[in-house]
Amino acid sequence: MVSLGLLSLFAPAGMALAADDKTPAQLAAAIDSVWVMLAAILVIFMQAGFALLEAGSTRMKNAGHVAGKTILTFGLCAIAFWAVGFGLAFGDGNSFIGTGGFFLDGTADQVKASISLFAESPIPIGILFLFQLAFAGVSLAIAWGGFAERGKLPVYFIFGILYTIIIYPIVAHWVWGGGWLGAIGMQDFAGSTVVHLQGATAALVATLLLKPRIGKYNKDKTPNLIPGHNQVLSVLGVIILWIGWFGFNAGSTLSATGDGFFGHVALTTNLAAAAGAVAALIVSWIYFGKADIPSMLNGVLAALVAITAACAFVTPRDAIIIGAIAGIVTFFTAQWFEKAGIDDPVYAFSVHGIAGVWGTLSTGIFATPQLVETVGIGKAGLLYGGGFEQLGVQALGVVGAFLFVLVLSFIILYLIKVTIGLRVTEEEEIIGLDLSEHGTYGYPEQMKKAAAGGQTHSL
Repeated sequence: MVSLGLLSLFAPAGMALAADDKTPAQLAAAIDSVWVMLAAILVIFMQAGFALLEAGSTRMKNAGHVAGKTILTFGLCAIAFWAVGFGLAFGDGNSFIGTGGFFLDGTADQVKASISLFAESPIPIGILFLFQLAFAGVSLAIAWGGFAERGKLPVYFIFGILYTIIIYPIVAHWVWGGGWLGAIGMQDFAGSTVVHLQGATAALVATLLLKPRIGKYNKDKTPNLIPGHNQVLSVLGVIILWIGWFGFNAGSTLSATGDGFFGHVALTTNLAAAAGAVAALIVSWIYFGKADIPSMLNGVLAALVAITAACAFVTPRDAIIIGAIAGIVTFFTAQWFEKAGIDDPVYAFSVHGIAGVWGTLSTGIFATPQLVETVGIGKAGLLYGGGFEQLGVQALGVVGAFLFVLVLSFIILYLIKVTIGLRVTEEEEIIGLDLSEHGTYGYPEQMKKAAAGGQTHSL
């Protein structure tokens, strides 16, 4: 805060002196660079949102583990994406995969030689890398939802690295890196498919292979409620994610100058989230007879996931429709998956998968000709005179990405399962991953009291 105060005193004079020596193009590049750097920070800060949301949504005995693995896995992702993933996603190559730009050194020579997609960008490659790394980190964080409360710690190392270098970047290249889906005009502005559907599909595979948590289902296969230990943490996590999403979506304009288009993207993003919150709470109230807070939180996230693809292509009114539908659909799919025997502790596939599919398809329905022209990708949607062509492109992208991630995730996780194993032992799961994997509880005083009272198993 002191540093910011000093900067506020000296910055105006310094900027005035600098402006005398800079061309308008250089000043615009500087502003855009700061904007993208700020957006990258916002998206990276979403990791804090995931830590709070997932820790609050799981039991006290696993809270430290669930929160702590967020830092571990983002660290693994950062190194792997720098070394290999960024080049596979955005390096020069073919329509399937990038083949250059590995071990990024930040020099203009490397960009010109092997990452020509960014060669003409006025934004430094280091900032662009951090921005794209933030997206990869979010996608990986989503995948971990399927492992919650029963996954082995070594699996985070193995799958985290492999996801970052052979799963996420390939689909990213298809859509954003000059690949075949981008060539046919797939509209996924900030990653409903690239980021969210990918992570959710990996989470679904993990959920199926790990099987339900102990005590989740009765002998007659009816589900038991296993509530999270701290709803306030979950709410705070969602608020952080909501704020971070402005970096996610509005930051994907990669520009704060010109016509201020990022403002439109921020507007549609916010309206969709608001609609998802309200719609999900109302439908839960009707379904349960009580207004369910976790369902509202999932509605916010589902709406944000859905609008991520469409935010630059749709009107504010249509953003509200997209967000409301996402919140409602996610609520009912979450109930259906639970009754079907799929124990997804944080509803990763419903929130990020189903909503990711809906959001990607929604541009093929609601994209307006004016906004499509502004963005320069694809064609207008079904309701705006574009027919079924763009909707078909969107559906192809969804199916292609889903099948690719499904198959690769299954191969990797199945091989881990038959070698070192995916799941902790029954004893370790009962005592909690905090103690079994790390030797201490996230809430040591409370857990000691619970153990003394003979209630450890219920926490």
